[in-house]
Amino acid sequence: MVISIEHDVFGVIKSAEESREIIRFKLTNNVIVVHLITYGASIISLKIPGKDGALEDIVLGFDDLSSYITHTHYFGSTIGRCANRIAGARFHLNKKVFNLAPNNGKNHLHGGMKGFDKVVWDWKIDGNRVSFNYTSPSMEENYPGDLNCKVTYELTEKNELIIDYEATTNQATPINLTNHSYFNLAGHGSGTVEDHVISINADSYTPVDDSLIPTGEIADVESTEFDLRQPKLLGPLLQKINGFDHNFCVNGSSNQEREVARVCHPPSGRVMEVFSTQPGVQFYTGNCLPEDDSLIGKQGRIYKKYGALCLETQNYPNAINQPNFPNCVLDTNELYRQTTRLLFTTS
Repeated sequence: MVISIEHDVFGVIKSAEESREIIRFKLTNNVIVVHLITYGASIISLKIPGKDGALEDIVLGFDDLSSYITHTHYFGSTIGRCANRIAGARFHLNKKVFNLAPNNGKNHLHGGMKGFDKVVWDWKIDGNRVSFNYTSPSMEENYPGDLNCKVTYELTEKNELIIDYEATTNQATPINLTNHSYFNLAGHGSGTVEDHVISINADSYTPVDDSLIPTGEIADVESTEFDLRQPKLLGPLLQKINGFDHNFCVNGSSNQEREVARVCHPPSGRVMEVFSTQPGVQFYTGNCLPEDDSLIGKQGRIYKKYGALCLETQNYPNAINQPNFPNCVLDTNELYRQTTRLLFTTS
């Protein structure tokens, strides 16, 4: 099986100072087809076969660049510097207070007003990999230190999509990188994910307050709706708790790859297994997608509430303000390195 990579121009961003082409990449192994763009180092299409062999695009997204620039749902994007929420949009580090943009109520979300999802990344093709590079200057979105980031996507002969993250800094800074793809294994815009079956390898999770900030407690999932250690049909769970937007504490040692989650869509037979070195995973079921027909995605399809799920492998939310959560501060003599692997099969 041969991995091929092609690229073309997806669109152009024009400003008073310059025009920048946004490059689109097509990765295929003759079974799976993945499209990426340099805007947000994003996954914009991911086509996998079902048990009947039919290819379906299983990620939400848009056909045009302008929609990626204006939308607010982070479809397929790389998220940084800090994925998820930071309480009160502020943190203390080395005896200094850093005030961030409160772009989610009073809290800071997904890197601020212009996070890594809204920047143009440099790129390089290396064999069957596409690497994206971005240097976030010190005090961008009020985070300290120049942060040099590299995100690499690799499609393998085993029908895996591997995402590697690397970063270095010249000043201590919090970091928490992830990918924010929305998955519907029946196909994007095909309805809700209530007919999906999910399991998450986590004995505990982090309860949240009314603004979705973790309380600091690490709670046992036993006898709760958050016990997904055995496969569960999503429909009844969504009705009970009005959707998930919670961090699960993945079992096993951080910085070692282990199973995070498994999602199956029985009607099509499509299965996605998630493996990662990250300590946690944010399980989100598209609760903030609109309930009406106002959000139009690729091919004119409508994206609605519960129309997809996200499995954002990452550190625990608000870790910078919770000393009992895993460390999220990258120092000057360290290399940030995390890996997430998506394996696609049929059942």
